[in-house]
Amino acid sequence: MPVTSANPLDRRRWMAVLARATASELATSAEGRLPVFTRLRGPEIGLVMLRGRAGGTGPAFNLGEATVARCTVRTAEGWVGHAYCLGRDLRQAELAAALDAALQDPARQSELDVAVVQPLALAQAARRDTLARRAAATKVQFFTLATMRS
Repeated sequence: MPVTSANPLDRRRWMAVLARATASELATSAEGRLPVFTRLRGPEIGLVMLRGRAGGTGPAFNLGEATVARCTVRTAEGWVGHAYCLGRDLRQAELAAALDAALQDPARQSELDVAVVQPLALAQAARRDTLARRAAATKVQFFTLATMRS
């Protein structure tokens, strides 16, 4: 079985991008680029416990549960890919796991990073910026009211 030569920080980055992408985005961007793979586990749906901290630094407590889909696949070359995605989309988890396995292959990594991961990351950043601008537009400046009374 091959041992991944990917930098752990690179893998962490692409797994985060793949986990946030929708199944349709993954299918569109990976069309014709997915390796032949077999399922080792799943795809299946389960729950994870979300932990929180009061004030960000206080004692940890159980905030609640979130639904996740997970999958593990192995390519014909022996690369093993994993994926955990929030929600119940089994196809998303399977595609993300297949892409994770393919991205570990040094022969495919740079091409897939440029063709799949980077465009998905840019689209996700644009969505975050749009959402941040919408939220900023609703911000209320209470400081202005305090200075008007002086």
